[in-house]
Amino acid sequence: MPLFAELDRRGISFEALGADGHIFDPADRSVPAPLIFNRIAMSSFLREPDHPIFYAQAAMAHWRNAGARVLNGGAIMGIDASKARQLSLMTHLGLLVPETRIVHRRADLAAAAATLRFPVVVKANIGGSGAGIMRYETLDQLAEMATEGMVPDSIDRVWLVQEYVPVRGGRITRLETMAGRFLYAIDVDGGGGFDLCPADACVAAPGKAAISVTEAKPSQALINAAERISAAAELDIGGIEVMIDDRDGTSRFYDINGFSNFVANPVDVLGWDPHERLVDWLETLIEKVPA
Repeated sequence: MPLFAELDRRGISFEALGADGHIFDPADRSVPAPLIFNRIAMSSFLREPDHPIFYAQAAMAHWRNAGARVLNGGAIMGIDASKARQLSLMTHLGLLVPETRIVHRRADLAAAAATLRFPVVVKANIGGSGAGIMRYETLDQLAEMATEGMVPDSIDRVWLVQEYVPVRGGRITRLETMAGRFLYAIDVDGGGGFDLCPADACVAAPGKAAISVTEAKPSQALINAAERISAAAELDIGGIEVMIDDRDGTSRFYDINGFSNFVANPVDVLGWDPHERLVDWLETLIEKVPA
């Protein structure tokens, strides 16, 4: 892992705590370390049915209350685990999102879509790497397939029905922030697919469709919006995704990634390695936290 390699290169001691087999005592006020960097991905449910998504929220809150500085351990955990909350947060900031309706029963999907423009997509509230997204061309098709159970599964029983946005140029833009400030941006072209994850683990995954990743130069308005989202979500480090709606040219924000990895092959894409900036920041935090 590039992060571990950079920590080793600088001689910074760390311990990687895996979630599998992990146990914590809610009466134990000790912490694993004064600084904890949470890396539990929302896509972990794709790899293991006994995923740690909700367990990690309890553990990180426990360690925060015990005095540890937990990066990405606050409000962002609940926000990253809910596309519905993400969209709500962004609209409350005055930003545009795709037209969306949210339900908690498959039986309500067709009714929720009745006022939307087709085609639409149905999304699971918790997803990752494009998982849990299906497209429907007509209301009749959605109603029929929902009745037959031909919709994405949702581990928290919440679904989003969303207008399918034709993306200008076929590319979405992902803006990465760190400590609330813009770090870099990339344009990702997935050839019309939904799996736009640009990280090393995603790119190397078996069967992964090819994507094109290039450095982006977003406008100051998009940078400002990403930084506002980051602050409101208590996002210490992560990515915010936006697309240009080809129907009207508006920028529509649609995803907050609180536990994403940096882009694969960053030196080739960006000309520099963001892991170096990340470890610079971690070093300053280590110096500030009590031993």
